[in-house]
Amino acid sequence: MAATTHTVTNQAPPLVGYDVYGTDRALREGVERHLADAEPELLGEVREELHELGRAAGSAQALRWGAMANENPPELRTHDRYGNRIDEVEFHPAWHRLLGHAVGAGLTDAWGRPAGHLRRAAGFLVWSQAEAGHGCPVSMTHAAVPALRTDPELAAEWEPRLTSHVYEQGLRPAAQKAGVLFGMGMTEKQGGSDVRANTTAATALDAPGEYLLRGHKWFCSAPMSDAFLVLAQASPSGTDGLTCFLVPRVLPDGTRNAFAIQRLKDKLGNRSNASAEVEFDGTWARRVGEEGRGVRTIIGMVAATRLDCVLGAAAQMRQALTQAVHHAEHRSVFGARLIEQPLMRNVLADLALESEAATVLGLRLAAAYDAGTEQERAFLRIAVPAAKYWVTKRCTPMVAEALECLGGNGYVEESGLPRLLRESPLNSIWEGSGNVQALDVLRALQREPMALNAYLQEVGLARGADHRLDSAVKGLLTELADLEGIEARARRVVERIALVLQGSLLVRWAPPEVADAFCASRLGGDWGAAFGTLPHTLHLGALVERARIAG
Repeated sequence: MAATTHTVTNQAPPLVGYDVYGTDRALREGVERHLADAEPELLGEVREELHELGRAAGSAQALRWGAMANENPPELRTHDRYGNRIDEVEFHPAWHRLLGHAVGAGLTDAWGRPAGHLRRAAGFLVWSQAEAGHGCPVSMTHAAVPALRTDPELAAEWEPRLTSHVYEQGLRPAAQKAGVLFGMGMTEKQGGSDVRANTTAATALDAPGEYLLRGHKWFCSAPMSDAFLVLAQASPSGTDGLTCFLVPRVLPDGTRNAFAIQRLKDKLGNRSNASAEVEFDGTWARRVGEEGRGVRTIIGMVAATRLDCVLGAAAQMRQALTQAVHHAEHRSVFGARLIEQPLMRNVLADLALESEAATVLGLRLAAAYDAGTEQERAFLRIAVPAAKYWVTKRCTPMVAEALECLGGNGYVEESGLPRLLRESPLNSIWEGSGNVQALDVLRALQREPMALNAYLQEVGLARGADHRLDSAVKGLLTELADLEGIEARARRVVERIALVLQGSLLVRWAPPEVADAFCASRLGGDWGAAFGTLPHTLHLGALVERARIAG
């Protein structure tokens, strides 16, 4: 019998079949801005690849892959049917399709291409909106390059495989694969972010640079990667010998390296991605960099993955905003579309402001990597941990507010917002949580005067354009001049560093209504403790219009 009472009305149509890149004005304008001086051929190439990736990310197929990869999380197989130890993780086919598309789009290839970091950052931000979990091995593979470059011989062997646009699943000797993925193992249960407390021991073999490892790693993401960068103590005393090592899953002769996966983590979000506890016992490894200089060797990898945390958070924020605006465009309440209601327009405008500030900052950091000058490297030393601290912390409250815009529709799994909300705290925790980032900024301020000078020169480019920004810069300098209790105030200081930087970028590059709203709320203090509390006198409609899914 027909359900005559079940006519569906006043519901938003599915958000599918759109260009994630082409409909994001802030992202598109940012790419064009940073490539303004590029050769026309390069600009055309980047435009084409990002539009193609954007259409793929917004397709029904990619959205289905994302849903399937999370509905069917990875499973650990420690032994085969005969009792042999295999330590393999099985993934749903959708996971491999997502990874294959990411690698094929060049998301592990930034270090040798023109404008490589900018185009890769934009692509990572776009493709992560289809599904975030598989971004973990993509990010680590990309980020392993600077660490490997400390050893030219290793870099020559591995870098072409890391930057390949070919994804080959399965464990085989790396020399037999057209492309490989890398993971990272630093965290141990007794130390966490304090990696110098690591107890994994490395014993040197007769062959130069070769060692055997014995110990554990409490958090090792993407355990089916082809190789890992890990930290272990190479000193006989177990102190001051922290060294970086390359650990392959499969040895050159085809035998499996000793890499025992004890269990997979049951995580809040990031369900599609496997994170494991692993044991090393006679595990063959190759030293990367100098003995006892492991942190210095791997720091380039950490910085690159921290930037990806910023980009990943920006991607989640943009996707949450997109869903909220789309719903509000099609839902009617009290005789008008939801997007036309003044209070909802304030909420959406506030969300749009947060999203655009995150996107503009992420692209600026990527462009600094491409520039590669001493000035830009000094700027990144403060800007990356400050951005990582602030942008990733803004992600969860923003996603939660976007979910609330959909009401009950957003609370059910089918909307995709619950998965997004579960994923949202991840980037704030990964690669050093908030306190680690804040203390890292303090270290840079205290030990590297060029870093502060570079930062101040960057924000100084917007001097005089907005009195609230100028006042915020003055207040920040006052904070930095007062060293009493600076560690306890570190979060406050780093928050101001990030907000001032975002404000200066928006004042220089964003439309006036965006810059005005940011300076009034985030820097001028005319803002409440929740989203949707912007001054009503601002051009809220213009902010919402800018966030719409339009070409």
